[in-house]
Formats: sequence, C-alpha cells, structure tokens
Amino acid sequence: MPEKTMTRSARGSDFARLSRRVTEAGLLDPRPGYYALRLGIVGGLYLGGWAAFFVVGDSWYQLLVAVFLAVVFAQVALVAHDLAHRQVLRARSAAEAAGLVAGNLAIGMSYGWWMDKHTRHHANPNHADHDPDVAPDVLVWSREQAAESRGLARLIGGWQAYLFFPLLTLEGFNLHVSSFRALTRPHLRRRGLEAALLTVHVVAYLGVLFTVLSPGLAVAFLLVHQAVFGVYLGCTFAPNHKGMPMPSDEDKLDFLRKQVLTSRNVRGGRVVDTLLGGLNYQIEHHLFPGMPTPNLRRAQPIVRRYCAELGVPYLECGLFESYGQALRHLHEAGEPLRTGRA
Repeated sequence: MPEKTMTRSARGSDFARLSRRVTEAGLLDPRPGYYALRLGIVGGLYLGGWAAFFVVGDSWYQLLVAVFLAVVFAQVALVAHDLAHRQVLRARSAAEAAGLVAGNLAIGMSYGWWMDKHTRHHANPNHADHDPDVAPDVLVWSREQAAESRGLARLIGGWQAYLFFPLLTLEGFNLHVSSFRALTRPHLRRRGLEAALLTVHVVAYLGVLFTVLSPGLAVAFLLVHQAVFGVYLGCTFAPNHKGMPMPSDEDKLDFLRKQVLTSRNVRGGRVVDTLLGGLNYQIEHHLFPGMPTPNLRRAQPIVRRYCAELGVPYLECGLFESYGQALRHLHEAGEPLRTGRA
C-alpha cells in the first residue's frame, strides 16, 4: 500500500473531534418526516407496479412493467439498507421487523444475511481478508487475489473489467440464492421467520407470474426483472469502494482514516442522490452509518473541511468517472491472469 495514500496514525481523537462538530450541527438527529414520505412513495410505487402488472395482463408490454418493478425493488433494497443502520427507526426490534418485511417479503432478500455481511464490510471496508464485498469469488480485486484465484475467477479474471456489467445481470439471482443458502447457517437469527418470509415471496412471485402470463412471457418477465434489478443494485454499490485503496493488517489506520481513505463520494446533485439512495455520500455514511440519508449532504462540507485540516485525502468524482476508476482497477487486478504470470 503506498505510504502517501495509507498514512499511519494513532490519533484516535481525530474522529471524536469530527463527531462533536457533526453532533452539534444536529445531523445525527432522526428525520421521521423524511422517512415517512420516502417509505410512502416507495411503498406506493411498489404496489402501483404490481397493480400495473395485473392491468396490463398477458401482453409483451409487461417487459416495461418488469423494468419499472426492477427499479422499485432496488429502491426497496435501499430502504432496507437504511433500516439496517437504524436510520429510520431507532429501536432495534422495530427496525428488524420492518427490515424483514422490506427485504425478505417484498424483494426476496434475506435481511439477516445481508445485515451480517454489511456489518462486516463497514467494520473493515475494502480489507481483502475481512471485507466480504472484496472476497475473491467470481471477481478478483487485487493482483494477490489473482495469483491465488481458482475456478471461475481464474478463468474470467483477466477480462473481468469487460465482463463486469454483463455479470451484474446475474446479481439479482445471486442475492436470492445467497439468501436461501444463508438459511443453513446456524448463527442466522430468526431462521424460521426468515425462511417463511422468503418462501412466501418466491411462491407468490412465481405464482403471480405464471398465473397471469403465458409460460414464455413469464420467463421473459422474470429474466428482465431480475437482470435490471441486479444491474441497478450493482451500479449503486460499485462507485463506493471499488478501485479505492485496499488496506491490510499492516496498515495501522484509525477509524477516520480507515473509512475515508477506502471510500469515494459521487457528485451529481439531487438526481444522483435519489438514484443511489444517498450512498453517493459514501464517506459521510461510513463515518456516521446511523446518520439519516438527507443529512449526509449537509454533513459533507463539514467532513471535507475537516479532512483538509488533517491532510487526509478526500476523493469525490462524477458518476461515470467512478465507474471508470472501478473498471480500471479491475483490469489492473486481472493483469497477471491475462499475461499468464499468475
């Protein structure tokens, strides 16, 4: 890891001073009005999408409905993300109940599995050994992972930058499969309830598709819906950390530097804020995961100024530039596999 990028620091008080500034600005306070409106809109779009499905009936126009519902499913997933961080509801039991409804029942994604995975990501972002989001599976995220890769990752790793977006069409299916696989893990809380809600979702989803639509159209709807859902979610999360430094255990970073140096913000205004669910303020979100989404924009200038005071690099770029950085990183990580040096 380059010394100039991953500056060592033992000054744990740096984050405490920033936290005081943010707290004094009231940016950690709940925003019930915002979330009531957001949940109302997303819930209305979800129900409206399925109402349109029944109105359109057995017609190829259903593929437009599939695209619309894919976008709505992704927005529900973003709401579940905020619920997991207890931005919406402070009480753990209430947040968990709402998360199970949004995740398991509404979109067929295990809330408990995802929350466990995401918690580990927040604790060690972009750490090759501890962050599950950069674990070598289908893709490799570093030359070291490329050298040790096996199976599919070794087969496609050299060309993974070109395959990244096509592979995202499978991410929706992967989330569903991973959710059911998680039910076999004994440490998953409320396994029975999670299993029941996931089963209800799948049975209802497939039942509605194959009852209302002809078999061929039902399959086409499913493929389009899940593919667009996966691409949208992938495009939401890819700009945040991919292509950023990947610290190791040798990099003794305090909390502030661990979160800031591995995260990237994305510019774009209100439209990007809505499309990415506020995750374009990834630096602020990682520093203060419980901060309500609408407050992240207001926290940004405070955090950016503070990082400048400390001399900590603060990266922000446009949406398409962020994808370019991520793809260049993937291409570089796969270089040993292309040249046969892995």
